Amino acid sequence: MVRYVYDFTEGGRDMAGLLGGKGANLAEMTRMGLPVPPGFTVTTEACRAFLATGSEPEGLGIEVAESLAALERSAGRRLGQADDPLLLSVRSGARFSMPGMMETILDIGLNDRSVLGLAEVSGQQRFAWDSYRRLIQMFGSTVMGVDSALFESALAALKEHRGASDDLHLDAADLTGLTETYKEIIRRETGEEFPQEPEEQLQRAIRAVFDSWNGERARIYRRREHISDDLGTAVNVQRMVFGNLGPDSGSGVAFTRDPATGRPGIYGDYLANAQGEDVVAGIRNTVPLEDLGKTDPTSYAQLREYLQTLEDHYRDLCDIEFTIERGTLWMLQTRVGKRTAEAAFAIASELADEGMVSEDEALARVSGDRLARLMFPRFDTEAVGATLAHGIPASPGAAVGVAVFDSAEAVRRAAAGEKVVLVRQETTPDDLPGMIAAQAILTSRGGKTSHAAVVARGMGKVCVCGAEELTVDVDARRFTTNGTTVTEGTEISVDGSAGTVLLGAAPLIDSVVMRYFEDGGRIAEDATAAAATTAAGEDSAPVVAAVDRLMRRADSVRRLQVRANADTPEDAERARRFGAQGIGLCRTEHMFLGDRRKLVESMILATTDEERGAALAALLPLQREDFTGILAAMDGLPVTIRLLDPPLHEFLPDRTELSVRVASTVARGETPEPHDVELLAAVNRMHEENPMLGLRGVRLGLVVPGLFAMQVRAIAEAVVERKRAGGDPRAEIMVPLVDTVKELSLVREEAEEVLAEVSKASGVTVDLPIGTMIELPRAALTAGRIAEAAEFFSFGTNDLTQTTWGFSRDDVEAEFFSAYLEKGIFPVSPFETLDREGVGRLVEIAVAEGRAARPDLKIGVCGEHGGDPDSVHFFHGAGLDYVSCSPFRVPVARLEAGRAAIPDDGTDTTK
Repeated sequence: MVRYVYDFTEGGRDMAGLLGGKGANLAEMTRMGLPVPPGFTVTTEACRAFLATGSEPEGLGIEVAESLAALERSAGRRLGQADDPLLLSVRSGARFSMPGMMETILDIGLNDRSVLGLAEVSGQQRFAWDSYRRLIQMFGSTVMGVDSALFESALAALKEHRGASDDLHLDAADLTGLTETYKEIIRRETGEEFPQEPEEQLQRAIRAVFDSWNGERARIYRRREHISDDLGTAVNVQRMVFGNLGPDSGSGVAFTRDPATGRPGIYGDYLANAQGEDVVAGIRNTVPLEDLGKTDPTSYAQLREYLQTLEDHYRDLCDIEFTIERGTLWMLQTRVGKRTAEAAFAIASELADEGMVSEDEALARVSGDRLARLMFPRFDTEAVGATLAHGIPASPGAAVGVAVFDSAEAVRRAAAGEKVVLVRQETTPDDLPGMIAAQAILTSRGGKTSHAAVVARGMGKVCVCGAEELTVDVDARRFTTNGTTVTEGTEISVDGSAGTVLLGAAPLIDSVVMRYFEDGGRIAEDATAAAATTAAGEDSAPVVAAVDRLMRRADSVRRLQVRANADTPEDAERARRFGAQGIGLCRTEHMFLGDRRKLVESMILATTDEERGAALAALLPLQREDFTGILAAMDGLPVTIRLLDPPLHEFLPDRTELSVRVASTVARGETPEPHDVELLAAVNRMHEENPMLGLRGVRLGLVVPGLFAMQVRAIAEAVVERKRAGGDPRAEIMVPLVDTVKELSLVREEAEEVLAEVSKASGVTVDLPIGTMIELPRAALTAGRIAEAAEFFSFGTNDLTQTTWGFSRDDVEAEFFSAYLEKGIFPVSPFETLDREGVGRLVEIAVAEGRAARPDLKIGVCGEHGGDPDSVHFFHGAGLDYVSCSPFRVPVARLEAGRAAIPDDGTDTTK
């Protein structure tokens, strides 16, 4: 039979999935012999059964009754007995700490009779009625659904009437009257009486915990933290101990190390004559934990001993809740404590120094997400301005600039030395110059993988997308939000970590960790340089040293190589400083923008082979110069160059804009510019309903004579130039969007002819690997055949995700992704973290079939997933040779590749 209830003496921390985090840790402390008030846990399995059927599972009531009877026997009192009541607390306890879950209910078992017995046995009328009013308030709001503000208003009105600064200045008579007021509020709001039967109170409290799993706050938190909706929550029922019995009692929260900085030492807060909920509710000012050492040195000494015992046992920062009841210390909760990114790295390194964890365990205690947070500048949170809007935190960091509303203005102002924030409804490739010039990008539409977000992350730019509160009026050069209008030139601050937009210039604090990576991963050796890395007067040495130590460990154990997606020598140089082992994706389409766009137009408009050849000949030296610079920056390391991928119409003017211009000219009785007419005809000819699935990639190379040949020649001649200069160029040619081996074979034949021609003409042997991107389901499913003509594969997981799901990324995110996340169709966007079941399965098939056909096949990934921490772990397990990502995500990928290579002990300490 399924068992639904466990006594604290029967569990342990290895049962967190069944008992929840809180219950498992209460059982662990009980097993360790620490003073834990006895109790029992109703399992997550019971919650799942309840949620599935709407009623408690068969046998649960019997088990709860048996556990309650055992608790009553050990206490020598019965729940709610009139003369000396046993009272209980009920707390939720999911596997992972979830702030959105049900609030604690204290003092279950009190009623109109037992409150008198509690007053008699404790000798304190005030304490008894204070406990009773707490129960009614907590039970009324949490279980019976009464607005908690009604109770707070009644309490505030009483304090004002009595001239009391806080609840301690209310006497027993005041609290007796308040209790009756609370009961009347419940009667008025619900139409029922506060339940007087203790067993009913307990039963309804347990059910309320189950119900809270699907509360709005809990669902929102789970979506944010990517916690499964299927886990359910446990319920912890525990004998009450009282911190509100007078000055010799109290409650507190303690940490074994500083959760903000990671520094060793006891940190925490204490509140005398208070229940635990008072400490976190802020009803009165707490005092530092050290003050307890003066008022109750015995309890303080015991607490220090228990804290050390727990840290030694858990081998990590521990977060503890405790209560002192008339000089007796009780431990109410412990867990591995949450911490800032700085503290995570500092604590992991310090624990390794102390021999408490191994180097690999220290590496497992940090994460790429936390490293990313350390790499970007942040705002001084104590000096921020008014919040204008909230959006999706698409690319972390903090930036300040004046709002501008088009790319040209961004470039103009930036060239004049002004810092700007590019504000758009959404961005397109035409916005690239403005995005480069801007400090941050802000859009009212889009998500984490929109064009703005992807490009911003690749460039290390701050970005907030999908700020729906903004109404962006590009023509009027302004945006409005919540009654505030911001015109062009107004200074705003964008926090890409929090997803907020602030009015004015919030002060920035530089990232010392970013400076460490910019210096090539070297810690400053002299005092002057070390002082220069200190931000806002903070001691930055510990976090930089910890990052350095753990990055070195990750590099020493990882199997996956890490390359970068880079299109310019500057990006390549930065990637190399950040530890990239080559370039996994060099996009050539970005090289055709700006002044070169006219040459592309000429190629598209060409009506003869001669005209097309002339345009390609003009592009050749420019491409050669591009590749020479990138190969020089990555000398000695592989550089995978992707041949032109996007549809050619992307290099032409906007169809609608061009049509309007020509039509307006005709309407005025004037003759349109011949070039405009030519362009419009070309745009109309090349218009596609779904260009992503149209004439692009390898298809372009096969139907536009000479295009791919020109690019291959430029690559080959750049290799020759670098070799003659004494370099070690390692270019690789990648053919995009291949569907069948025949396509790749035809391009390969042409490329090999060009390589042979350049080798012969230069006298320098140019023998370059030729491979392909796997970005279509058919390519993945026929990878064995394609491998016959490919020396390497690189998964383009962005397009592979689009074509596998049938999603157009730019369209669907704003339309229905939020609904899909809400309904649990996927826990996280498949463009953010790889869909393992679908896209991941195609990757695994392609790896297996490709290597079966060509055992020495080199395989990597160059989609945005290459820098996503969770996806990196999948690629490691799938047997890839490398991941490639934007330069700024290279350190993250390096760290996660190292974490993926170490054994998993099943403990997640990175949340």
